[in-house]
Amino acid sequence: MASPTETPSANIYISPEWSEAVDCIAYDSVTSRPPIALVCGAKNCGKSTFSRHLLNILLRRYKKVGYLDTDVGQPEFSPPGFLSLTVVDEVTPGNCLFSALITNPTTYLNSIFALYDYYKKEYCLFNQSDRPTKKIGLPLVVNTPGWVKGVGYDILVDMLRYIAPTHVVKINISAESKNLPSGVFWLDEDHDAMLKLIEINSARQDSFNRSILVQKDAHLLRDVRIMAYFRQCFSSSLNITTIKELANALASQPPYEVPISSIKIRHLHCQVPGVEIFYSLNATIVGLAVSSEGSKDLPWCVGLGIVRGIDTFKGLLYVITPVPRGTLEKVDLFLQGYIQIPTVLLQVQGCISPYMSANVLSTS
Repeated sequence: MASPTETPSANIYISPEWSEAVDCIAYDSVTSRPPIALVCGAKNCGKSTFSRHLLNILLRRYKKVGYLDTDVGQPEFSPPGFLSLTVVDEVTPGNCLFSALITNPTTYLNSIFALYDYYKKEYCLFNQSDRPTKKIGLPLVVNTPGWVKGVGYDILVDMLRYIAPTHVVKINISAESKNLPSGVFWLDEDHDAMLKLIEINSARQDSFNRSILVQKDAHLLRDVRIMAYFRQCFSSSLNITTIKELANALASQPPYEVPISSIKIRHLHCQVPGVEIFYSLNATIVGLAVSSEGSKDLPWCVGLGIVRGIDTFKGLLYVITPVPRGTLEKVDLFLQGYIQIPTVLLQVQGCISPYMSANVLSTS
């Protein structure tokens, strides 16, 4: 006999508790400045859903809202692997994107701090001058990953202390061992009285009305997001409805020619000998970045590209990317991290993938 939790009657909905929490943030008369709300909780408890709902409600009061997405596995406005600060309005969602490709905890935190510093510099007008201004500051929603144990907990604490949000929303589930500690766990006893901690339950419930985790295949979702990103290489009028059609379209897409001499290559996860650089780069997904001085050595990444091939004799890299030509011309740095071409694009039945070489050693 199956246990009750194996056949839940689960539905995602905006509960009265969620609506009350959102209204408390969006229409809080206590705060003299636009809110900075950070949403945290266990993996798959509904942080992204709550953050999107909060974003939509804030847009009713403010013309624009900032969205700092620190969930690199399933980001809202960028491909997987990115931290992004997006300025959203009702007409053009995601009309301003600044991203950093990340690989390790130190780089991860430094990238978050750099994006938040940029937000404060550009949009927190109340910090720039004591003189009156007719402009209104930009509210900010910070969505966080569900890595809340071990090193992930330490990272979240550092993030909370650095950002110092006006509101912290902590989403709990019935499995208490998976939840974050109660109270303002990241601060000492003497904390800012203006800080509002809002604890709510996940909107996903089982047949006993208990908040539960949403079971998702994170790897599959990342692959789908990557494929959807590279689908943007083609016109929406082009009929591409299957993985095989996308794989064939990418294989036949004329690539950009990028002179090797105009590009620096940075491997983010390991040291690669100079003679092996091109071997490691070929048939991989790279971050297309613009070098930035004075930003803690963190380049701004404008998108992703597939290194379709390398011609060392002509000194050319062949790259497939949906990044517009005008933006691509500014790129002077390729970042190679852990983002990989989805396996399903490499193993399409009935065709030979142009990214896989048959010239390999036999295993026999």
